[in-house]
Amino acid sequence: MARPLRSFCLHRIRSGGGCAAPTAAPPSICGAKEEQADSGDGDGKSSVKDAKEEEEDEEEAKKKKKGGGNEASAAAAIVVGRKVMVAADGGSEEARTALQWALSHAVRPCDTLVLLDVARGGGGGNGKNRRDPRGCQHLEAMRSICQAKRPEVRVEFCVVEGKDRGPAIVEAARKQGVSLLVVGQKKRSVTWRLLSMWMAGVKGAAAGGGGSAADYCVQHAACMALAVRRKSRRGGGYLITTRRQRDFWLLA
Repeated sequence: MARPLRSFCLHRIRSGGGCAAPTAAPPSICGAKEEQADSGDGDGKSSVKDAKEEEEDEEEAKKKKKGGGNEASAAAAIVVGRKVMVAADGGSEEARTALQWALSHAVRPCDTLVLLDVARGGGGGNGKNRRDPRGCQHLEAMRSICQAKRPEVRVEFCVVEGKDRGPAIVEAARKQGVSLLVVGQKKRSVTWRLLSMWMAGVKGAAAGGGGSAADYCVQHAACMALAVRRKSRRGGGYLITTRRQRDFWLLA
């Protein structure tokens, strides 16, 4: 048996000539496509622009790195070594101690080490032979120490004549353009120092601080000068004397 249609459904059905309720028009498919195309073009352009900017940034970073490397190499090329002078003192134990300290604490790979020996003048032909570095076996022995401990360091000989070792060493250091002068120092008693100071005052000699050649060099050298000696024969570091400090203990 057929069921009757509800009344509200019949009331909603109207003829084609009646006024239909206005309905919203569906969006245009073409317009949507155009908008999508426009947005796609914008995204593509922005992505290309970003890629170009990233490439430019990478190129700038590479240039900076290359420039930094060039600057570092140029700075390394500009570095000039110093001259460090060590008084040989006939190859004495104090001179070898000064040499060992200089090789361990003062000399850099780019420096030049000058071994200085003072020959007493007034010996005629003997003085000429002493001025020949090839005739000084102790200088060769000290150079062997340098080559064994620091083979990269350049070693030079310098032999001068003089009656007093102190003034001769100071003058040689000035002529050589030395940056650092290292002299071996002997251990002296207090009585000997007082006697030397008194003798220096009587004679009017400028033998500063104890009257030894090492003290004279420390007080009168135009460059920085150090007097070095071991604290004891068994070790225990070094005692360093400068123009302002005496017997500064360096445990090394």
